[in-house]
Amino acid sequence: MAGPGSAAEPRLLALLLQWLLVLAQAGAAGAAGSVRLAGGLTLGGLFPVHARGAAGRACGPLKKEQGVHRLEAMLYALDRVNADPALLPGVRLGARLLDTCSRDTYALEQALSFVQALIRRRGDGDGDEGAVRCPGGAPPLRGAPPERVVAVVGASASSVSIMVANVLRLFAIPQISYASTAPELSDSTRYDFFSRVVPPDSYQAQAMVDIVRALGWNYVSTLASEGNYGESGVEAFVQISREAGGVCIAQSIKIPREPKPGEFNKVIKRLMETPNARGIIIFANEDDIRRVLEAARQANLTGHFLWVGSDSWGAKTSPILNLEDVAVGAITILPKRASIDGFDQYFMTRSLENNRRNIWFAEFWEENFNCKLTSSGTQSDDSTRKCTGEERIGRDSTYEQEGKVQFVIDAVYAIAHALHSMHQALCPGLTGLCPAMETTDGRVLLQYIRAVRFNGSAGTPVMFNENGDAPGRYDIFQYQAANGSAGSGGYQAVGQWAETLRLDVEALLWSGELREVPPSQCSLPCGPGERKKMVKGVPCCWHCEPCDGYRFQVDEFTCEACPGDMRPTRNHTGCRPTPVVRLTWSSPWAAPPLLLAVLGSMATTTVVATFVRHNNTPIVRASGRELSYVLLTGIFLIYAITFLMVAEPGAAVCAARRLFLGLGTTLSYSALLTKTNRIYRIFEQGKRSVTPPPFISPTSQLAITFSLTSVQVVGVMAWLGAQPPHSVIDYEEQRTVDPEQARGVLKCDMSDLSLIGCLGYSLLLMVTCTVYAIKARGVPETFNEAKPIGFTMYTTCIIWLAFVPIFFGTAQSAEKIYIQTTTLTVSLSLSASVSLGMLYVPKTYVILFHPEQNVQKRKRSLKATSTVAAPPKGEDTEAPK
Repeated sequence: MAGPGSAAEPRLLALLLQWLLVLAQAGAAGAAGSVRLAGGLTLGGLFPVHARGAAGRACGPLKKEQGVHRLEAMLYALDRVNADPALLPGVRLGARLLDTCSRDTYALEQALSFVQALIRRRGDGDGDEGAVRCPGGAPPLRGAPPERVVAVVGASASSVSIMVANVLRLFAIPQISYASTAPELSDSTRYDFFSRVVPPDSYQAQAMVDIVRALGWNYVSTLASEGNYGESGVEAFVQISREAGGVCIAQSIKIPREPKPGEFNKVIKRLMETPNARGIIIFANEDDIRRVLEAARQANLTGHFLWVGSDSWGAKTSPILNLEDVAVGAITILPKRASIDGFDQYFMTRSLENNRRNIWFAEFWEENFNCKLTSSGTQSDDSTRKCTGEERIGRDSTYEQEGKVQFVIDAVYAIAHALHSMHQALCPGLTGLCPAMETTDGRVLLQYIRAVRFNGSAGTPVMFNENGDAPGRYDIFQYQAANGSAGSGGYQAVGQWAETLRLDVEALLWSGELREVPPSQCSLPCGPGERKKMVKGVPCCWHCEPCDGYRFQVDEFTCEACPGDMRPTRNHTGCRPTPVVRLTWSSPWAAPPLLLAVLGSMATTTVVATFVRHNNTPIVRASGRELSYVLLTGIFLIYAITFLMVAEPGAAVCAARRLFLGLGTTLSYSALLTKTNRIYRIFEQGKRSVTPPPFISPTSQLAITFSLTSVQVVGVMAWLGAQPPHSVIDYEEQRTVDPEQARGVLKCDMSDLSLIGCLGYSLLLMVTCTVYAIKARGVPETFNEAKPIGFTMYTTCIIWLAFVPIFFGTAQSAEKIYIQTTTLTVSLSLSASVSLGMLYVPKTYVILFHPEQNVQKRKRSLKATSTVAAPPKGEDTEAPK
């Protein structure tokens, strides 16, 4: 059983229809200014004959190209269709053409007149005529029945087409637009009766993304007029660029429908917040484009912005008139079109006499020729010349065919071909309308429209997909200066797009007559050896961070450290082996140590040879022959270690370094310690008794010396056994801040501490020996060897005290291997030279040059003094001087 709501539905529908009828009547009243052509089938037409009005006015100034040219194109197309006997034979197409005034709400009011006949018929069929009463209860007056519109050509702006399409679909009236490109209109679930002979902006947006990528730009801003066309176009561009990748949007700015004073200056300021985004993708109407260019000029930014304009800019001169310098370099896109010669001939022959059907033609005439028509009861302004009526378009005024003329003609022909196919199916073999065609079903006609396929006025195929969209074919233009003058320049074709882009980059000419494509990038490409450090949230922006130090560039986002034995190339794009160095024989650092070592070895050899030859002379015997030979052997080994330190490191050399580095000093200081200890004990014992102290014989002295030396030998042998010697390349020692100065050092596996440890025992012996030398400083001059030993130890201590800070203070130096080796070897040689010079050079001098002094003095008895001890058996004692 039906509910109470079911009975109310017919009445609600009737009320809705009556309400629409009232609106339609109001629209018809406001649309008294319309172009009407009589015919068996009537087509509607919507054209922006006037611009949007200001200050509450519906309509503004006349639009010559977008308005009058397009309207005349439809009249021209209807004339050709009606004159073609092969197309709709016996059927004449009529028209009712309305002005939208470039405003969607006004266009809706006008378009309601298209559905008057359907509203009246449905209202009558419901039998609710009595429900409509005028104020006071009187029935409404009946006028002539309106013509029935079977299809509509238009509108121009996407926002207008959307508004009108929402009404026409309620009455199943097909609509074909010649200029509306908003992607939203491709939604067949909402705009199922809408078709268009121009491709949607989704194709245009794809073409613009391809252009941006072909120019190498990755950072652009978008600018859109408020409304479906601008906002949908930008939205499609942003979506496609995001899916394709490689293009980032710096800013998306929307121009209000009713911009306030200074609004466009604010737009330019916002664009300059991201100055690197020089590329500006602009989906805007002509007025907004012009005002944006004016604001850019006022901001003194001529040549900064790189405009990429949609088809609303196309190849038109009106948006850039007197602003050519700002527009130089602008790349614009326009659906592929051709100039229709037949229309040019038609339009240029229009005059006030032969074109009375166009009620706006007189206004166009005044605007086009800058004159004033007079009529009865009016007077022309004295400041404006009077129109003669003899003016001719193209002769007395400039003329260029508007870009959408071709598409207006194609839209009319698409409807005509669909009606022709429908006529052949419903009225086979008949001429003129048959009863089946008189009440044309819009749904059936829509099927025929979607099925049409013919060559259009420009010779290109006209067809529709399932959404009513035409295929995307675009021409690409660039506004270029001519002979250095922007004002004398023009649009030059530089490419085309038909699913894929073909752009002649070499034909592009930018501001300043530059051929190189200007950049529009958030960040410039990083150089070799630099990685991209991405800015969070902006995938096209980054900071270039150098791969400094020992890092090299792995890829555009990553730096890694080179392996330890390598250093980066000069541009940090890879790694290369680190050069290996060592102290060579020819190095300047090796010259002083080697010179000292050679001279010291020669001097030591001379002393030993002298002592051996005069082995039994008093001086040699008095100096303690056995310990002297041990001491001289140690001195020779100290000199010899210099050659091992300079030699190329290897297992044998490294083993020899460990063994002999401390052996020579240990042997020397063991002998000196034994000597000073013996002298000290002798005279200390002599103070208490005449009995000589124990262990002062030569054999005992040698035993003590070798015992002390054996500690060093045993320690080194244990070290050699626990850690066999080998050479290593130390890449850390000279790993300088500048990788170019980095070197690997070939050396023995001895750290600084192990090297000092190797000499530590010798230093201990040296300190002990120095202590005894200090204690024995009061020995009588008769035993003159005590004081030279003391001076030797004092000087040696000074040398080694200077060595320690120099050695460790240069640990971080790039020349560490050279400084430390030189310091060590020179210190060793100096300490050996001190011992040799203090203890044996004077004796050798006497032996060689004053042999008369090398005689035995008289013996001194132990009883003669309580402070002098007898020398050991086999040694003579020098007499006091």
